[in-house]
Amino acid sequence: MNAIVVSSPGRADFLNTHQDYKGLPVVPVAINLRMFLAANFTNDNVLTVRSLDLEKLHEPHVDNFKIGINEMLEGKFFGNYLRGVINVLVKRGLEKRLRGMDITIRSNIPVGSGLSSSAALEVGFAELLNYACNLGLSKQDLAEVAFAAENQEVGVPCGRLDQYGVAFGGIIKLECVPPYVVEPLPFKDLTFAIIDSGISHSTGDIHPKRQEEINRGLRALMEDKTVPEALKANLGYRFNEPKWSKLSEAEIEKHLYVMDEKAKQRILFTLRMQKSTEFALKVLRLEKIDDAEAALNLGKEKWESVKKGDSSEIIYRILGAIMNEQQALLRDLYDVSLPKLDSICQQALDTGAYGAKISGAGMGGSLIALVKNKEVGNKVINACLAIGAKNGWVSKIGEGVKVEQA
Repeated sequence: MNAIVVSSPGRADFLNTHQDYKGLPVVPVAINLRMFLAANFTNDNVLTVRSLDLEKLHEPHVDNFKIGINEMLEGKFFGNYLRGVINVLVKRGLEKRLRGMDITIRSNIPVGSGLSSSAALEVGFAELLNYACNLGLSKQDLAEVAFAAENQEVGVPCGRLDQYGVAFGGIIKLECVPPYVVEPLPFKDLTFAIIDSGISHSTGDIHPKRQEEINRGLRALMEDKTVPEALKANLGYRFNEPKWSKLSEAEIEKHLYVMDEKAKQRILFTLRMQKSTEFALKVLRLEKIDDAEAALNLGKEKWESVKKGDSSEIIYRILGAIMNEQQALLRDLYDVSLPKLDSICQQALDTGAYGAKISGAGMGGSLIALVKNKEVGNKVINACLAIGAKNGWVSKIGEGVKVEQA
């Protein structure tokens, strides 16, 4: 019997970074870097998994575990993500439909670079089991199984952005509150330079710190007697309680004095990122944008500069300007960029990119730069490598998880 082969993409965090855990929509984009899982059935109920890439790095690269509830092993062991998927499926009553397999994994998605190698592993494995064992899972089911595996079984405090971006592919708007509606966005003619900064990052302590800083600001607002009750009705005490999309900076601005500077920055970040993302979504939906709306969102001077481009380039220039704004917010109001990341972003812009920003939680990992074509992308990558970036790839928009060979 021929092996079953499934592939899953990496994903770049395109727009509204650090917003999913607040219940705001996010816009991930699948890239061309992919992970491949090849499997053959065995005659027992054991799954044997081997990672060729980890083997080359002389790291632990083999795992064996039974179909059932499996314990997580110590450290950041790759097998835990697969064990987590099995645990979720078993808890959902699918144990009797699963079968033993020998699985080999190879990938061109770099680990620890903010391109969702863990989600690609989880979603790819879930789809492999889905197809091989006829589980009947939809793409949303795959994303939810993968999310539960990482968040609940492995214990990583992640949102759903990565798993949904990998499962669906393309460019999507993901609503991060139930029922997690996915909107595929029609404009997909984009080319990115993906740049690995070479700085390994961990999101383990970033999210809790930022969440607590937001909580501190919200608590100050909710407990201050001068804040109107109508405004408090749209707030709350925890980062995921406010109706962020219904709040405007104008109505909250005069009350920001009641909180400390860090809390103020985190709340302003949340509101400004959401506002710029809403405008970008109109562009990606190919909706008509008039001068007044564009000037309001980009600033009159920047909009006049954008309009100087060829008509075919205006959409890229708008998206690039929004990416640059979001990078500035991540740097100045959320403190998740680093001097080296800022330098790489600037180098990309100086070499011809329309826009550049960090991909993922920040403090290292990869950056994405929107470019005109492959030629410009390679030029951008070479320039970034010259100032210390580790690696780079030019990517069009990738497909979601899929069966390559049955």
